[in-house]
Amino acid sequence: MTQQEAPLPSERRERLIARVRETGSARVSDLSRWLGVTPVTVRRDLTLLVAEGALEKVHGGARIPARGTTGTSTGTGAQAGAGTGLGARTGAGTGVPLPEGMLAEDDGRPTIGMVVPSLDYYWPEVIRGARAAAHGTARLILRGGSYDVEQIRHQLSALVGDDDAPGVDGLLVAPPVDGPDATRLGDWLAGLNLPVVLMERRLAAGPYREPLESVATDHALGAGTAARHIAERGHRRVGLVTSRTSPHSAAVRRGFLAVTDGLDLDVVLDVETVPLSDPGWAEDAASVLDRCADTGVTALLVHSDREAISLVEQARERGVRVPADLAVIAYDDEVAGLADPPLTAVSPPKTAIGAGAVELLTRRLADADRPVHRIELNPRLIVRASSVGQPAGSGS
Repeated sequence: MTQQEAPLPSERRERLIARVRETGSARVSDLSRWLGVTPVTVRRDLTLLVAEGALEKVHGGARIPARGTTGTSTGTGAQAGAGTGLGARTGAGTGVPLPEGMLAEDDGRPTIGMVVPSLDYYWPEVIRGARAAAHGTARLILRGGSYDVEQIRHQLSALVGDDDAPGVDGLLVAPPVDGPDATRLGDWLAGLNLPVVLMERRLAAGPYREPLESVATDHALGAGTAARHIAERGHRRVGLVTSRTSPHSAAVRRGFLAVTDGLDLDVVLDVETVPLSDPGWAEDAASVLDRCADTGVTALLVHSDREAISLVEQARERGVRVPADLAVIAYDDEVAGLADPPLTAVSPPKTAIGAGAVELLTRRLADADRPVHRIELNPRLIVRASSVGQPAGSGS
């Protein structure tokens, strides 16, 4: 038997039926609080009890069947609704009639809300991974947010719902993590009566500052791998360019500096810039290239792809050859392979992040008492033309 087909514990079955009989009808959210179990557990229980004819499903909950209805009809179309006035649609896999307005998708599968800060560049692959993992096992509702705490909170609140309109069974989210507003958001997430899994973020919340469940890339490891590749190619005077707005910049910098220090590489350039979309980018990019020329930098790690591509284009306009004069490695690998020359890049496992988050959440829904999991995935280095030459003056 699958978990959904297994018989209900008799005590919970009796309490659930008694509660519905006492109140006339009951919503999933009310039953969840009263029984002290998750909404998805209540939905599964209701599906079983409706299939047995003990209850009748209504939108958002259940009621005691009207006299003369059985709830176990296996007919189709009008036959299934005959004598009940409930229309022709049936619950998936049970043949149980559903009232008008009740979606057939409400078949016991959990509904997962997913909020990401952007629907372009980094996040589409994360979304694809989540969608593939959820296929056939959960319903996924996607909302695009921003890097603003209040907007993310607004999107999450809409998915969570309230007593009158209960929402999803669990959340996947990539929230802001820095500052007092982000701390308050983390505390709110930790206090929800439903499971939450963070994607590419780590947060400690609640009175004891305990970590929330998460799936994230080891960005420090990825940056360290790039540093080792730079050293392997014979570079000694190197630079790091990170984005002032990226939540991953701190980890990228930490990993890069840790490895370059151990390899005795001379990091003579370490700067944060505005993103390419900012009007100040042109000035920042020019400053980076000026300092490369002044300090003798022969290799750069640049976070992220768009900024790396722009730097390569501006270097070419100055007569700087890539990689002969300046090797460039991008971080993120969204569009790095489309540059001229194609850029070597650190590639986080974005699809696996989405898939892993869905798996963590569905496991949490099935077992609320399992230990909190914090999964860290390794990125990989994709070597392309922008870093394969020897540095100028290396004697090779």
